[in-house]
Amino acid sequence: MAVACGENRNSQPPRITGDMAARFVATHNRWTIPNAIISDFKSPPMTSHPFVYKFPLLFIFFTLFAPHAEAIEPTVAHEIKFSESDWPLWRGPRQDGVASTDQDPPVSWSETENVRWRSPLPGRGHSSPIVVGNRVYIASADHRREVQVVLAFDRDSGKQTWETVVHQGGFENKGNKINTKATLASSTLAYDGTRLFINFLNDSAVYTTALDMNGKIIWRTKLSDYVLHQGYGASPTIYKDLVIASADNKSGGSIVAMDRETGEIRWRHQRPEMPNYPSPIIVHAADRDQLIMTGCERVTSLNPLTGEVFWEVAGATTECVTSTVTNGRVVLTSGGYPDNHISAVAADGSGEIVWETTDRQYVPSMLMINNHVFAVHDAGVAACFDADSGKQKWKHRLGGTFSSSPVLVGDRIYVTNEEGETTIFKADDRQYQQIASNKLGHSVFATPAICGSQIFMRVTHTIDDQPQEFLYCLSK
Repeated sequence: MAVACGENRNSQPPRITGDMAARFVATHNRWTIPNAIISDFKSPPMTSHPFVYKFPLLFIFFTLFAPHAEAIEPTVAHEIKFSESDWPLWRGPRQDGVASTDQDPPVSWSETENVRWRSPLPGRGHSSPIVVGNRVYIASADHRREVQVVLAFDRDSGKQTWETVVHQGGFENKGNKINTKATLASSTLAYDGTRLFINFLNDSAVYTTALDMNGKIIWRTKLSDYVLHQGYGASPTIYKDLVIASADNKSGGSIVAMDRETGEIRWRHQRPEMPNYPSPIIVHAADRDQLIMTGCERVTSLNPLTGEVFWEVAGATTECVTSTVTNGRVVLTSGGYPDNHISAVAADGSGEIVWETTDRQYVPSMLMINNHVFAVHDAGVAACFDADSGKQKWKHRLGGTFSSSPVLVGDRIYVTNEEGETTIFKADDRQYQQIASNKLGHSVFATPAICGSQIFMRVTHTIDDQPQEFLYCLSK
């Protein structure tokens, strides 16, 4: 569906709201996802924002013909527990880049200092590592063998314990060329307590695959056909007995919830025919769990159990990458094409855009810390904003270009640029305070996993004029 954008702040895209009482509970030594309660839905008036539809008739069209989820009620939800020393999902246990405070990872390293082990990886990928128990898992795409694989490594020694070929062939994707910065293994795995899940773009379609802990493929489900524009890198997420994944693209993608055990599609929410790259993120905001998806010229909130639309407002540009974070009152959206912006959207479905800036926050996701937003822009500038007003508290040039997202450990923020230089600075809203800077390898795009006082980092070295990727474990 074509959508016109303009500056009319009185224009109002539609929304549907509802209530549910599911919530995340953080306990001292584990992350717990309790059972959810679903309540009735009702449709209130429409809402407003500067990224709005230009002509009123479009609102009527959008209201009548906007895609609705195909919902199937879930079975009894399962409780999931993660250890504090695990990093089971993209951006960690809560998918917000915040690591356990009960650890002390190193602040200095080199190719020889504080390196516990390093292991070679086949091919290329921007998939970040996840860490579960005594294993580290990561995805890669080996163009020499033309395979997309998941690999497991021993956490203590770095020894590879298994490799599973998820897809053989299918690298051409109907002749469309992938962005030179992108890879065919840019999604990060998700772990649900007994299984691993991974998304791959293969042969012009996106699939979610489930594996057991020994690497055996359990099931594979096609999310949608996919028209390659820049690449694909959305990671799956876990909610109750569902694994949820997305595949926004020019042919019209979907957000799809699948049964974790069988891969059966439980609900599907159709998306616009636009290229877009974020991962679906579940947040607890406005007193309920919400699945937030940004981009395609809108911010969408879904009931993660059923796929029903809580609300949807214009509040994002067309192409976004970052994973949203929240303070419970607003959810953050940012993008880089065609508009550069950071926006704070009211999480209650009122449609209010609380504040926005014109900063280019395209690829690196942000952090929400004590009601302050810490961002590292693509162009290498760190900044801090007040989450309620959007007022900039400070900014500081780090240097380099960034694709990797920052990780918070206690009061330290770790962030790595594309040249492999990691800057560590204080999570201080008053001023920028650098702690350390360390260089490792020649290229880094993946976000590290930091858990159990260890840093697991995907790093590319140049060896005999050829790129070679390694998985590092850094610790004191």
